[in-house]
Amino acid sequence: MEDLTQAEIAARLGLTRLRVNRILSECRASGLVRVHLASRLESCVALEARLVQDFGLADAVIVPTPDDPAKLPGLIGMAAGDHLSRYLARAEVSVFGVGWGATLRETIRHIAQADLPDLWVTAMMGGLTQGLELNTFETAGELARRLNAQCTYLAAPIYAGSAQSRDTLVALDVFAEVFARIRAVDLALLSLGDLSPRSLLIRHGLPNDVTVRELKAAGAVGDVLGQFLDATGRPIDHPINERVIGLPSAQLAEVRHVVLAAGGRHKTAVIAAALRGGIPRVLVTDEETARAALSLAG
Repeated sequence: MEDLTQAEIAARLGLTRLRVNRILSECRASGLVRVHLASRLESCVALEARLVQDFGLADAVIVPTPDDPAKLPGLIGMAAGDHLSRYLARAEVSVFGVGWGATLRETIRHIAQADLPDLWVTAMMGGLTQGLELNTFETAGELARRLNAQCTYLAAPIYAGSAQSRDTLVALDVFAEVFARIRAVDLALLSLGDLSPRSLLIRHGLPNDVTVRELKAAGAVGDVLGQFLDATGRPIDHPINERVIGLPSAQLAEVRHVVLAAGGRHKTAVIAAALRGGIPRVLVTDEETARAALSLAG
């Protein structure tokens, strides 16, 4: 904040310059220190305006596509975190719903810490027992800690064994409060999954009796909240969607502010589908993906 060089910081604190460099790197990785460039690239701004105009979005945030695809979740997460921080500072939110995934984990790390004890954070879908990106407990809990908010967990798997067992499970008294909270979500942070092996859901969450081939045959291009969508953004006609334990995708239209954070060319089709289906109020993605999704959806 005082515009000191690393050498000056090291001298003041009695540290080596290398140690200062490492501390700053750790602070950037954790989100404690954020680098913000006020200048916006003209091409990104033009894409944002077109997305807002063509699909009736409240906002769009487009970041330049990095040369290294591994950096994409972090960059999109920073942009989404900044948008959500500004939104929470100006809007009154009662229930903040969240999905899971690598991009959302990065987003939560970049949401500014706040003191919102009256806010409820809730997972909007079940989860798995492996991997931080798939752990809805970890995702919702970390978001609640950053905002000093209350937290509700959905202690259930993503998919039940059948539609009947799903209905039986959801009807249990123990889930009544959490589903009431999920239905009351007025701000949602979600991501999108594709059908490639890159998808965490495809790799780890798809039931053994369901294959990617049959999902594609049913018209699926990807998923939101574990529910598979066709190219128009509507749920496909497949039993898997009746087994999801979470908010039905059709009810996302009732959520006041849905933020979708996703990027990468492998997600072009599902992003285009979500735009066609009117799912997001805000889309956060990268430039190349936005351009490809616009071409496909247009």
